[in-house]
Amino acid sequence: MKTAHLIVSLVIAASSISLSQAGTLGIAAGSYDFDGSHSAADFRLEYEADSNIWLDNLKPWAAVQATTDGTIWLGGGLLYDWQFTETWHLKPSLGAGYYSRGSSDLDLGHPLEFRSQLEIAKDINDQQSLGLAVSHLSNADLGNENPGVEILSVYWHYKF
Repeated sequence: MKTAHLIVSLVIAASSISLSQAGTLGIAAGSYDFDGSHSAADFRLEYEADSNIWLDNLKPWAAVQATTDGTIWLGGGLLYDWQFTETWHLKPSLGAGYYSRGSSDLDLGHPLEFRSQLEIAKDINDQQSLGLAVSHLSNADLGNENPGVEILSVYWHYKF
């Protein structure tokens, strides 16, 4: 059932992305709660718009994240894509989204969870890059509990 839940979530997210719009599709796999005792495999599907908001390189993003224990996070926010060399990018991002714990023993305490992330990525060619990201989910003390969780992810990005 967990695997089916994960697959359905990723298919819904993928079908909602319009590939006719310029942007970047990101696919990631990683370790949910990599520094704790509730670890699970983490999978992500993300879209980064190619349009700037307010500042150059400040872009909107949307994502679905699912784990092998049924945890789901669906949200979006803003990221800053700083290309500090010809082929390297540093991409800090912030966002908010809906969280469902699934069958995980780790309860993050609220259905609204904020995600902060720092990714470093290297361009492979004009359309593809690989990245490594560390992210944190937290409810910012909206709930009675706020344990937070850290996720380590490896990304593949495709610019279309």
